[in-house]
Amino acid sequence: MDMVDLLLHPVRIRVVHAFAGGRTLTTAELGEHLPDVPKTTLYRHVGILATAGLLEVIGEQRVHGAVERTYRLDRARTRISPQEAAAMTIDDHRHGFAAAMAALLADFSAYLDRPDADPTADMVGYVQIPLWLNKEEIAAMAEQVRTMLMSKIDNTPELGRRLYLLSPILFPIDQG
Repeated sequence: MDMVDLLLHPVRIRVVHAFAGGRTLTTAELGEHLPDVPKTTLYRHVGILATAGLLEVIGEQRVHGAVERTYRLDRARTRISPQEAAAMTIDDHRHGFAAAMAALLADFSAYLDRPDADPTADMVGYVQIPLWLNKEEIAAMAEQVRTMLMSKIDNTPELGRRLYLLSPILFPIDQG
């Protein structure tokens, strides 16, 4: 399975998100983070990601006669390279966008279903802003956003921090 097919699946996208910040999780703990995903589905996708080398086993222990594995994400392998993105067809992009939106909708619904959900206090946002930009302006803006995000991407879980999902989406909406 190529990296595009591997990563652009709604459940696997959510699994990758759950391991953010260097988290290590067992499949049972992962299931607590994704309670809406059936256990058999979760185990299947963890197996796919582990076989592909995106999840590495960092520990094993016996629990009730079964082996429970603890996994860590190899974040460096969770990126679609510029070459892979350039090789994607229009249908690949459509499929990838649909998978990303399905994962986003599932994560947002799971958040809203929590008894402590408070969109105002949690500063939830989902605004869309049309911008008139030329190629140089969009390149500069993309670099600014990338720089800002990269300054936070290695944050780890600690007291006072919560895991937020930021999903920048950018595409032209007129005929160029």
